[in-house]
Amino acid sequence: MRVHRFNRRRWFWYLTILVMLFTFGRGGMVRAEEPSWPEILKRARGQTVDWFMWGGFPSTNAFVNGYVVPRVRELYDVKLRQVPVKDIAEVVSKILVEKQAGKKAGGEVDLMWINGENFRTCKRHGLLFGPFADLLPNQKLVDWSRPSVYNDFGEPVDGLESPWGSAQVVMIYDSRRTPQPPKTMGELLAWIRSHPGRFAYPAPPDFTGSVFVRHVFYHVAGDTASWQGKFDEKRFAEAAHECYKVLRELIPYLWRQGETYPENPIRLAHLLADGEVDFAISYHPAEASKMIHDGLYPESVRTFVFQEGTISNTHFVAIPFNAADKEGAMAVADFLLSPEAQLKKADPQVWGDFPAIDTRRLDKTWQVEFANLPRGIATLSDEELQTHQLPEPPSEILIRLERGWDQHVLKGR
Repeated sequence: MRVHRFNRRRWFWYLTILVMLFTFGRGGMVRAEEPSWPEILKRARGQTVDWFMWGGFPSTNAFVNGYVVPRVRELYDVKLRQVPVKDIAEVVSKILVEKQAGKKAGGEVDLMWINGENFRTCKRHGLLFGPFADLLPNQKLVDWSRPSVYNDFGEPVDGLESPWGSAQVVMIYDSRRTPQPPKTMGELLAWIRSHPGRFAYPAPPDFTGSVFVRHVFYHVAGDTASWQGKFDEKRFAEAAHECYKVLRELIPYLWRQGETYPENPIRLAHLLADGEVDFAISYHPAEASKMIHDGLYPESVRTFVFQEGTISNTHFVAIPFNAADKEGAMAVADFLLSPEAQLKKADPQVWGDFPAIDTRRLDKTWQVEFANLPRGIATLSDEELQTHQLPEPPSEILIRLERGWDQHVLKGR
């Protein structure tokens, strides 16, 4: 029988590994003396949270400034200031410069609305505070098993972001002018060729224009699931080549023959309202109903999704590593997930943004409140939307498609 002798060196390493496992918390980051939620709220009192976010949606701006700002001041004594930006990538670049310059505290940005490649950049350069999402009490209402929640464009969230809404692409049209809209992406491409000058999409990197390009990419590639795994350079190059070819061929049939592109989805919405084009594109399924309510669209406007589905995702907020008011930012992030705020945001007369929480986790009273929300005359049913969802491609594909569009479509015509 073999006798196992005491090995001091071996036990030293066992003990070291155990200490590391207990010391290093979620995400591999030290979480020593983690504060309780009441302590976080105590520290948040009196803080001023500067929330940097894209300012192009009037309904979003009204929700934040008209509702969230006064509520977090009332509940937590936190002063929230929205800082509208045209491109959050510029904010990410600013934070990266601050880190390279050694500015570890007192940053100007306390909270960001980010997605996709911006999150990927932040995560890979260590620009984010956290993980913090699991500290928020209202995270219990989030279904973290959903791929679009635990992954942000293929990048694991790892608690470095907190969701606050979900989105799905819909096509918007006027049913009086176009009583039989295309049912598939292939039919839409054929429709564009047979109706010169009646279609436009915003120029990437605008997110709505970029998602149109991603739909064309999925269409020519023939599937979506295979792009969610490991990146295949050769296969991507082949599919992207076909995608750019289709988009170049469309140019003569676009609004103003592709000499200019709408700068954003708001401009595209106005083109539809003015009768210059026959379709608009939106990431927000209730936006058309909201615009009917606001008087921009006629009551004949409706929405549809393709039979093969349309791209959907979750949008998040994150806190920079050097934010000056991290506790206040966490208080805001948690409030955004509250049933109260999610219900308000989902109201089509306010914004109509889809909830980030799983409403089945709420008590019956709140479930009834959500069930009784008006759908809006142009908003599709939850069943119609949820059964026609496509995943976003990983951010690596998104970035390459945006750069490729600029090189091979805009400049390669």
